[in-house]
Amino acid sequence: MISSKIKYYIRPLSPLNYEDGYLLSKKKRAVLIQDIFFNKIEVITRRELKIKKKIYNFPEFFKVFEKNKKICDLFNNLNYNNKTLKKLVFKNKKISIFGILNITPDSFSDGGTNLNLSEAIANAQKMVNDGASFIDVGGESTRPGAIPVSAHDEILRVTPVIQRLNCKKIDLSLDTRNSSTMEFGIVSGVKIINDVSGFTNDNKSLDVVKKYSTPIIVMHMPGTPQTMMEKNKYNDVVLDVYDFLRDRIQFLTQSGLKRENIIVDPGIGFGKDYIQNIKLIKNLSVFHSLGVPLMLGVSRKRFIESISNKSNPQQRLGGTTAASLFAMTQGIKIHRVHDVQEINQALIVFERLFNK
Repeated sequence: MISSKIKYYIRPLSPLNYEDGYLLSKKKRAVLIQDIFFNKIEVITRRELKIKKKIYNFPEFFKVFEKNKKICDLFNNLNYNNKTLKKLVFKNKKISIFGILNITPDSFSDGGTNLNLSEAIANAQKMVNDGASFIDVGGESTRPGAIPVSAHDEILRVTPVIQRLNCKKIDLSLDTRNSSTMEFGIVSGVKIINDVSGFTNDNKSLDVVKKYSTPIIVMHMPGTPQTMMEKNKYNDVVLDVYDFLRDRIQFLTQSGLKRENIIVDPGIGFGKDYIQNIKLIKNLSVFHSLGVPLMLGVSRKRFIESISNKSNPQQRLGGTTAASLFAMTQGIKIHRVHDVQEINQALIVFERLFNK
């Protein structure tokens, strides 16, 4: 059921390169948000099924909404300053890349590639050498229709890899929905837990990350990998995903988790069809008003095939690069990818050209 209360959302629009944005900011016609200058902002209101949208230039926006506390709070959230995650995730860099290391036989893109321990370690080391800040280790495929893996089997898959990589002092995140796997990972050296269920799958997961004060990534996925493509029914995919993430942040913080330990992910490809994925990517800047960092995972996703007709996921590098660069113009700084060398190079060059 949709609440009858009015809900507010704001979305920065019209990104500018640094030089143009800086000049316009002197006239209060552009605002720097997540290191990107924007010169317009959209205000969205929703009551039940009725959605209204209006675009403002910044002088008009400030004049109209200066006394609207809810809008002002959202605006103040846009430039959150998270010192904890800035030090951990970015390591004095402007962009952070999480390299994907699936220890699975059935992942949609690289299933079977890293089942040999030596090959997994070598692939992880290469991604670090190519610019990855973190290696995101996963022991269960969560592609649409994937068969669930027991926590026992998942732990057997990931623990040797985690232990070896931790000995090499490589920073690790662990992609898991299971509390027991989370705890094994954390005590073995994992620094971030990445839960595609948004911490809804296992009611003990929250206790584990609270126990160790471990930062987390909260993703949106309707249902489970088996049911998510049957549950992709939204009134408005952008606002519905936003509401889910906002509600999870509120629940997690009220349950004792520190807000500065939370990253969110809109879950591209997880319970979204082609049109829904495109709409989310086009509206990524709306999520900044949640007041926490945003991770994006578009790497080799199926929506790229819908545009390019490339059915082989490993032939979707161009589409991954394009979507990642577009996300950069929306202020997205954390990218989870397979092709670290190519994406890292593209993001660094683009950032140098677009910003100062």
